[in-house]
Amino acid sequence: MYDSEARQKTLNLTVSAVFVAILLLEAFIPNVGYITILPGLPAITTIPLTVAVFASLRGPKAGAAFGLVWGLTSLLRAYAAPNGLVTILLFQNPLIALLPRLAAGWAAGLAGQLADKWESRKPLAYALSGLLASAVNTLMVILLSDLVYFSHPQKLALALGAKSGQSLLVILFTALAVNGILEAVFSGLITPLITAPLKKRLKRR
Repeated sequence: MYDSEARQKTLNLTVSAVFVAILLLEAFIPNVGYITILPGLPAITTIPLTVAVFASLRGPKAGAAFGLVWGLTSLLRAYAAPNGLVTILLFQNPLIALLPRLAAGWAAGLAGQLADKWESRKPLAYALSGLLASAVNTLMVILLSDLVYFSHPQKLALALGAKSGQSLLVILFTALAVNGILEAVFSGLITPLITAPLKKRLKRR
């Protein structure tokens, strides 16, 4: 029994290390994890897919921790290699950079756990995990950005290319929702294709 537990801990550590390495590659190699479509606006990110797969394998607590690592890389990139003023204004704020990513990993892990209950619908649970990893992150970035800049929205609104007088919340949804929808669809479709066979493979070990 001890050997079995030790092997499981070793496997968990190995899986975590591999996924953190993948996340770091996505975060810091140009156009791998962040793909800039419109200069000046936040890039479309494929990282929610990685978060969803890991969280589906390891559960909500590990998913939240992994999401926090993602948030830390976002914070670091905003200072070291921002792709525009919007990135600086949003993701140099630790609240906006960290909390949505942490929540995304936690939500994805909860959805992934449904696969154990939905035996005949496991792909649906993994698809939900991918969808939530992206949707929760996007929605929380929008809401927290509106909260942080509620009393002084002009600078962020102008950086997003909006006219003065418009609601910042509407501006944020308009600017970021398209990215969020594309990310959610991508993550929702691809997560089951990776997670299901990978989980079977890991269970054999």
